[in-house]
Amino acid sequence: MKALVTGSAGHLGEAMVRTLKAGSTSVLGLDILESPFTHRVGTIVDRDFVRQCMEGVDTVYHTATLHKPHVATHTPQLFIDTNITGTLNLLQEAVAAGVKRFVFTSTTSAFGDALIPPAGEPAEWVTEDTRSIPKNIYGVTKEAAEDLCQLYHRNFRLPCIVLRTSRFFPEDDDNKKMREIYTSDNLKANEYLFRRVDIEDTVTALLAAAQKAESLGFGKYIISATTPFTPEDLALLRTDTPAVVRRLFPGYEEVYAKRGWKMFTGIDRVYDNALARIELGWQPRHDFGYLLTRLSAGETLQSPLARAIGCKGYHEEEFMEGPYPVH
Repeated sequence: MKALVTGSAGHLGEAMVRTLKAGSTSVLGLDILESPFTHRVGTIVDRDFVRQCMEGVDTVYHTATLHKPHVATHTPQLFIDTNITGTLNLLQEAVAAGVKRFVFTSTTSAFGDALIPPAGEPAEWVTEDTRSIPKNIYGVTKEAAEDLCQLYHRNFRLPCIVLRTSRFFPEDDDNKKMREIYTSDNLKANEYLFRRVDIEDTVTALLAAAQKAESLGFGKYIISATTPFTPEDLALLRTDTPAVVRRLFPGYEEVYAKRGWKMFTGIDRVYDNALARIELGWQPRHDFGYLLTRLSAGETLQSPLARAIGCKGYHEEEFMEGPYPVH
């Protein structure tokens, strides 16, 4: 078995190369940047390069992308080139090479404005059936790439699984206001309740997707930490999140107080990963309860794999307002 990992210099790409190599899988990492986990340097926009990298591959893990923090620094055309044309090149060459399974990493950002309910309404319970309303070029291109995956399954019988991952990056939040109110670890800990996933669980989701791809044919799944909430909690979550968390985790305030942390006053969406757990057999373990147990034992917020990868950043340059040009 030989796997191709695109974006091998990025967070998830490196995590996949590390994990596959540890499992003795033959793996080829490609990226536009050199790294210890990149074997071929080049761009997926170059179809000839993609063709060369696809030789002998039976599983493609496509993680390469331009991300949301690039919206202010990269043109819409560059997003189209990388996120759409690059994915199309991979799909075309995967079919030509007889690849058996294709796993595409998308994003919950593709839901866009569907994640923001009107004022006075309960928080949104987000499932695979939630209609996407992309709000920027990032979301538009990721959803278009998802559609290409479905097209190549339908027209060429290429088994394709799309994973809409929630946040797993270790960098500071790209929202200046949130950075001013919460420390980075505090904010991320809160997000495990409804919109974050550990990179270890993201890796196991990709591996589970590859195992199920041929039997499923095509599927689209939300990959996020298992939420402790239910739809019955949504109204109160929008106005008084601490009350709901206190009921479910009576000891969380003591753990938070030792670190000077605070819970969000309200949240506007909850990602439901039930379909991925049922259909992919995915078993994520890094949820809010597990996190509290680790923190109580004096361990760090980050999993061992997340610590090994570290922060990579999205831009080489520095910006006056912090790590991002948008806030």
